[in-house]
Amino acid sequence: MTNYKNNNTFSFEITKRIPGKLGRAGIIHTPHGDIKTPAFMCVGTRGEVRFLSMEDLESVQAQAMLSNGYHLRNTSVEIAQAGGLAKWSGWNGPTLTDSGGFQVMSLGSGIGKVVSMDREDEVINADPKDRLAHVMEDGVRFFDPFTNQEDFIGPEESMQIQCRIGADIHMAYDELTSLADSYEYNVEALARTERWAQRSIDEHKKHRDDLGYRQSLYGVLQGGRWEDLRRSTAKKLAQMEFDGYGLGGAFLKESLGEILRWCCEELPENKPRHLLGLSHPDDILIGTEMGADTFDCVAPTREARHGRIYARHGYYNLQKCQDSPLPLDEGCDCPTCRSGWTRGELRKLWKSEDNSVRQQYYNLASIHNLRFIIRLTEDARAAILNGTFPEFKAEFLKNYYPNRK
Repeated sequence: MTNYKNNNTFSFEITKRIPGKLGRAGIIHTPHGDIKTPAFMCVGTRGEVRFLSMEDLESVQAQAMLSNGYHLRNTSVEIAQAGGLAKWSGWNGPTLTDSGGFQVMSLGSGIGKVVSMDREDEVINADPKDRLAHVMEDGVRFFDPFTNQEDFIGPEESMQIQCRIGADIHMAYDELTSLADSYEYNVEALARTERWAQRSIDEHKKHRDDLGYRQSLYGVLQGGRWEDLRRSTAKKLAQMEFDGYGLGGAFLKESLGEILRWCCEELPENKPRHLLGLSHPDDILIGTEMGADTFDCVAPTREARHGRIYARHGYYNLQKCQDSPLPLDEGCDCPTCRSGWTRGELRKLWKSEDNSVRQQYYNLASIHNLRFIIRLTEDARAAILNGTFPEFKAEFLKNYYPNRK
């Protein structure tokens, strides 16, 4: 964990570029410390990563934590009174919050049942009468299933919430469309997101210094799978007063590299870019190559809780590891592996009927998977700095996905 420094300022410097590509290694300077990029941000939805202590985050060499504006909105006043997210959470390093838009949209404004992420025609929007959220020009009115109350979040409310939470980096409020939405609806939603972007900037300026340090704001790029929409919005947001950019939206996994290229070719090079919600090794390496600097996702810890373990020769499920004496991943430097835990031993903890034993498993497996992904970004950064990123990427993907053609 890095200490409070940098005179309360935010900036980004590029250390080295990948020749012929959009990717780079750099350093994001924040009021609560530096983030050496590419970097993975651990997801602490409510200000803590599930089943991990802040000491655990330090032990996996995490650089930053991302928390959720939606889930912390009702706690935001308390967080502000404590001096901001870093002090309140006990994670005294760099922090980021998302706008809460994704969570609100997921209640039914347009993101329906996902039958398959491999085919666009197998994503079905929720029926309007079944939706718990509805988009309007001012923002999103929704029914909160946790409180059983109606609520509303627009750009102004999102900025007020995030500035009370006080992360170093915030995300502008945006409308996330689904794979099932038409081109015509994406045009309408994107125009609304761009209007919300300016409203987010205007409101953010009023509150960004309220906690005694400068809080920064990223604009979020939408536009679905269409090149003209992606490039157009990137050009528009590039002219706005954002400190960096969030790369978001619904698209097929196979389109990731192309969509990032469209966006990053239009965005200013001297500002950082965060790829929202993706963290599998191929996502990170393709994202890094195409210009993304930071990443976040709940997958490493969520998949650990379900028995999926990351290893250099591909992930595996502990279900098949009964009594296995093998290490989780040969040569892994995570605290779990350094302590000598085997696959069979972790499987036994996972299958225990004792809740406290299972929680021990969740801790050990989450530590391993997080360290695996963080180490991947560290190795990618080192490869960029020594000029061997193409070779590193090819070798890593060949080992991790041995059956991929």
